Amino acid sequence: MEALLISTGIVALAEIGDKTQLLAFLLAARFRKPLPIVSGILVATLANHAFAAAIGTWVTSMLSPEVLRWVLGLSFLGMAAWTLIPDKFEESDAELAKYGVFTTTLIAFFLAEMGDKTQIATVALAAQYDNFYTVVTGTTLGMMLANVPAVYLGDRIADRLPVRLVRGIAAVVFGILGVATLLGAGARLGL
Repeated sequence: MEALLISTGIVALAEIGDKTQLLAFLLAARFRKPLPIVSGILVATLANHAFAAAIGTWVTSMLSPEVLRWVLGLSFLGMAAWTLIPDKFEESDAELAKYGVFTTTLIAFFLAEMGDKTQIATVALAAQYDNFYTVVTGTTLGMMLANVPAVYLGDRIADRLPVRLVRGIAAVVFGILGVATLLGAGARLGL
């Protein structure tokens, strides 16, 4: 249960103001068809995060527990710093409209998520918890919690969301995970 809650919460927080959330706003404004956009986000996220979690699970089998602890701890601390840097979104990331709303969303989201904070976080979370399905479920749920309101409420919430505060909270959570991992908290808890 902890893996699900941490995965959901950390990705939902990290996604606020992220380029994929900005993409969700743009797609919603351009197409005004929320259901195929949300469906495209879901399928792209499942595919992307399943790939990321598979890498995280594989890394767990390749590294000793001591090395893995250091890699994960430093990765979480790096994620804390990265979360504080605002993303920039290029409109060219969404220039696939000729394929229809669902396919445009699917391709644009999958590509935008490659190497993104939430994908890297998924790798680290899968390695931390060594629970592929729970992490993929949690990170996907976190993405949906952040992006579905962006699609349905768009401009009404964009200006009211305290993005800097949310980024700060996400950075603190990543930092706590990093320090706790480096101090061996996972080993003491049986993770």
